[in-house]
Amino acid sequence: MVCVSALSIDPMTTPAHDRNHDADAGAIAPTHGQGSFFGRRKGHRLRSHQADLIGRLLPQLTFDLGGRSPSDLRALFDPPVEDVRLEIGFGGGEHLIAEACAFPNVGFIGCEPYVNGMAKILAQIEARGICNIRLIASDAAELLAWAPPGSLRRVDLIHPDPWPKRRHWKRRFVQDATVAGLARVLKGDGEFRFVSDIDDYCAWALSHLLRSPQFVWTAERAQDWRAPWPDYTMTRYGRKAEREGRRAAYLLFRRRVDAA
Repeated sequence: MVCVSALSIDPMTTPAHDRNHDADAGAIAPTHGQGSFFGRRKGHRLRSHQADLIGRLLPQLTFDLGGRSPSDLRALFDPPVEDVRLEIGFGGGEHLIAEACAFPNVGFIGCEPYVNGMAKILAQIEARGICNIRLIASDAAELLAWAPPGSLRRVDLIHPDPWPKRRHWKRRFVQDATVAGLARVLKGDGEFRFVSDIDDYCAWALSHLLRSPQFVWTAERAQDWRAPWPDYTMTRYGRKAEREGRRAAYLLFRRRVDAA
């Protein structure tokens, strides 16, 4: 186990700057929303094919959070899948598409309120004939509350919006309530993966996850958080951060099997 201080980052003093992020690329001119989502839901005007995908293909791949959840989320997928994962705020969808193609026997749920990001991933799903992705154009906190306990093998949160101003920190997705929601829906020994190039959001995430009795940080040495996981698909924003000299942290937390 690596202590938090080994990262040498302090969420109270490290500056951060506004920028577009994978997990909330459209959230400028923020407005208060339901649950954990803040920001606008639509950017550039959709092209005709993108609008067609939203109207035609998205209804085939989505499900209703207003109704009762199935006892097993694998029931959402046809053909059948062995496990289910969730990616929160998939941005342009690069990582989610790559994971779905690499693991055809796993079902993937992508949660993205930003309409333009949804249109991009729908185009990829149609072009590649991908069958193991389901999509929700809604707040991920609602999904965490709706899903049955112990129903997810893994949850990914990649380059979320850091909401760098202190008065906006309550808008960050990682909060005590969402950490509790993650613990509820993850299987015993399930994983929560967090990626960010913003030092104070990494420290924020660490402090919230490490004070939860349901999670353990798996890092044993610095390289464990400094390098991407094997076969990790770098996102558009991740490549931009690297070009601009910002190093991301790759934090992996495991749900304790014996935790209540």
